Amino acid sequence: MSILMISLIISITTCTAFFLVQRLKSIHRRSVRLPPGPYPFPIIGNLFQLGRTPHRSLARLSKTYGPLMSIKAGFANMVVVSSPEVAKEMFTKHDRNTSGRFVAAATEACDHHKYSFVAAPVGPFWRKCRTICRELLFSSQKLQACQGLRRDKLMQLYEHVKECAIRGRAVNIEEVVYATSINLMFATMFSFDFGEVDSTAARELKEALEEVFAMFIAPNLADYFPVLKGTDPQGIKRRGEQSLRRILGILEDVIRKRLESTTSQKYDFLATLLDANNRKEYGISIEEIKHLIVDLLLGGADTTAGVIVWAMTELLRNPEKAAILKDELRTVIGEDKQVEESDIPRLPYLQAVVKEVLRCYPPGPFLIPHKAEAGIQVMGYTIPKDTQILINVWCMARDSNIWSDPDSFQPERFLDKKIEFEGHHFEYLPFGSGRRICPGISLGSQMLHLVIAFLVHNFEWKLEQGQELDVSEKSGIALRKSVPLMAVPSIRFIL
Repeated sequence: MSILMISLIISITTCTAFFLVQRLKSIHRRSVRLPPGPYPFPIIGNLFQLGRTPHRSLARLSKTYGPLMSIKAGFANMVVVSSPEVAKEMFTKHDRNTSGRFVAAATEACDHHKYSFVAAPVGPFWRKCRTICRELLFSSQKLQACQGLRRDKLMQLYEHVKECAIRGRAVNIEEVVYATSINLMFATMFSFDFGEVDSTAARELKEALEEVFAMFIAPNLADYFPVLKGTDPQGIKRRGEQSLRRILGILEDVIRKRLESTTSQKYDFLATLLDANNRKEYGISIEEIKHLIVDLLLGGADTTAGVIVWAMTELLRNPEKAAILKDELRTVIGEDKQVEESDIPRLPYLQAVVKEVLRCYPPGPFLIPHKAEAGIQVMGYTIPKDTQILINVWCMARDSNIWSDPDSFQPERFLDKKIEFEGHHFEYLPFGSGRRICPGISLGSQMLHLVIAFLVHNFEWKLEQGQELDVSEKSGIALRKSVPLMAVPSIRFIL
């Protein structure tokens, strides 16, 4: 018998056995009261019903099956939460038992799942990383110490956009904002950047980070059909592993140079992490530091840039809102001065614009999926252990029972409502809630406010002649514009 025939028989036998196991589990689940949901087709489950924009598809299905809904993606069992009431019960009463993470096949690239704070289960390693983030990296004292570094990167952005304005050249908002976000993150982490906003180095790093980000969020057959995990049928893990290895190599070189340096003491994130590496109460290893930085870069630069692009899109789409923001900046900051981080509390309309953008375009429409660490009872239904839990924050933010005219861009709604994004208002959860809330909210918030204010205060923007404003979304679970935003700047004043 040929090797090919033997391999085929083994594959068929394995698939058949796995299918029978899943059927037995399905029969068992019928004996418990699961949340309602659409009928799953054999093997594929409800995959075809997710569509190109799953947050919209599942929002429509929730109107039929309710705010707590069961679906199957291949052999993966999921529940979808689509109301603040259910989200509140999840994040308060059951937070401990729903704080697990589903380890996607792609995150195993370069063993990232073993060192990733984001992917780690709640346990000693996760608590160590959370403590380091809360006490050392994102404390108000640390962020204040690094704000001068971020100011320098904004001036690089100013010089680049000014040059485009002088030449009458359109700016790819996503491209320059992404490069600036990377530079802002690197300035905060390492006290330097990887070049000007349009440099080759910045583009290469951007490409590597985007490839890894795409790897982590791409629909992967290996996640829906675990029997395929070892084969990587779409090549997602293989492609992403090359880019992740490049990023880890860059970080290793940066850390090595820092350890060998005899120059003056730095006060950036890397200095803090290397100090924690030498302190017994933290004891974070160099390998863990590299992967933690990857998590922070992916969670900071990419999502921040995406939200800023949507903000500029809506301000171009709603010039009357942009005019209100410009007037506030001119009145509070001054015509020829720059906004500082300390100015943000004095800019209520800017804060309202950021909150409204996050409502309309949360960077992760489902957050990062949770996993039930134990069987729980929610709203009278059973959610079995190991079920993935999707919190459809996009659906809740577009619910007309909660928000008036939810599809319109109205920052004014946040001038009347004292709603924050720290996870206590369950109708508005752009950064999550409970144990798994985004640890970098403070830095992300500062960057969002600063860059949006900077672009609006220093320049007038208009679309290229003949261009229409497109607000369509890319397919997938991250909320990104499908068509790049190109706009022509003009200088409001010379610094």
